[in-house]
Amino acid sequence: MMTEQEIFDGFAEAIEEFAGVPADEVTREADLLKDLDVDSLTMIEIVVAARDKFDVDIPDVDLRNLRTVQDVIGYVQRVLDAAVSARTAASG
Repeated sequence: MMTEQEIFDGFAEAIEEFAGVPADEVTREADLLKDLDVDSLTMIEIVVAARDKFDVDIPDVDLRNLRTVQDVIGYVQRVLDAAVSARTAASG
């Protein structure tokens, strides 16, 4: 099970890699567009990296509603929690 901090760290690394913003300057409250200058193409690269790192796909319809780093972390956490719950229910 991945912690929220681990998700944040991984997402901050992806932002650094694709948007050029140092990971240690990324905050949970940062607005992806306004504060981190993440455009739509860069966001796609970050989403692909997140899918590879967290095994979570973020559909475009959901992506439009994610404005801050914390929004993305919360989304990934909910998807991972739901997957764990589904596995637990299936094995129980």
